[in-house]
Amino acid sequence: MDIGGTKIMAALVDAEGRISDRVYRPTPRQDPVATERAIAQMVAQLSEGDPRRPVGVGAAGWMDRDGCTVLFSPHLSWRNEPVRDRLAAQIGRPVTLVNDADAAGWAEYRFGSGRGESDMVCLTLGTGIGGAVILGGQIYRGKSGIAGEFGHQCIVPGGHRCACGNRGCWEQYASGNALGREGAELVRSNSPVAHRLRQAVGDDPQRVTGALVTELAAAGDPACQDLITDMGQWLGLGISNLVSVLDPGTVVIGGGLGSASEALVATAEESYRRTLSGRGYRPFAAVQRAQLGAAAGLIGAADLARRNTGGQ
Repeated sequence: MDIGGTKIMAALVDAEGRISDRVYRPTPRQDPVATERAIAQMVAQLSEGDPRRPVGVGAAGWMDRDGCTVLFSPHLSWRNEPVRDRLAAQIGRPVTLVNDADAAGWAEYRFGSGRGESDMVCLTLGTGIGGAVILGGQIYRGKSGIAGEFGHQCIVPGGHRCACGNRGCWEQYASGNALGREGAELVRSNSPVAHRLRQAVGDDPQRVTGALVTELAAAGDPACQDLITDMGQWLGLGISNLVSVLDPGTVVIGGGLGSASEALVATAEESYRRTLSGRGYRPFAAVQRAQLGAAAGLIGAADLARRNTGGQ
């Protein structure tokens, strides 16, 4: 299961990370009980009467270290909710509850771009920046269970205000929201170099999104390509910070934005290599685009559930 703010995805996943069946339904965002009921119904729909299949649930939010309670989920109205045990009681089988970014990172480690790597960082670029840390072949979650909030490292003191309450967070410079904001500023400037972007949104800056800027950049628009380059430089700077602290062998870049722009990833790698401390005297971590796309969260949650119940 992959529980998002707008939809719930569920799939059957085999031991090699292959998906054989998949279903969707809208998320009852403001009703935690209805969300859990929908999850149970989707499991019943996919289980084909086989009670032996464990269930892995990936959801956006902070989980306690035991994977029992959702401490906070911004999109799902879960606040200190014992979701795992309530779901297990409804479904009648073991449930593994994980953060969605951890699930996606685990999938890339097991079956994707990080396969064969013992120490890996996975970034998920979307509205913000999330991610997962794999150290010694295990998900590293920190003492409280909420490690991996990469997007809220302060990268520009006193910079753009972030929804978290601080200023200058990394995701204010290297995320879909940041890309959309910069594109909107370009439209507001009435600059002639932004004529294709302005035309695409009818001169309405509120219609600019990171996805649109990425699409126009891929189609060859120079102004949007410049925005991608600027963002890639910020992305690379944050990656160099992570590599300096964690020393992974591979950095995998995924999420909707990371998967969509090859130019963004290439620029980020160049920036990272230019700013890494001790460069020239230490090995560089490989920088790879994620391979599993939107299915990564489903695959990772299922694989973790299988491992937690003794399956292979």
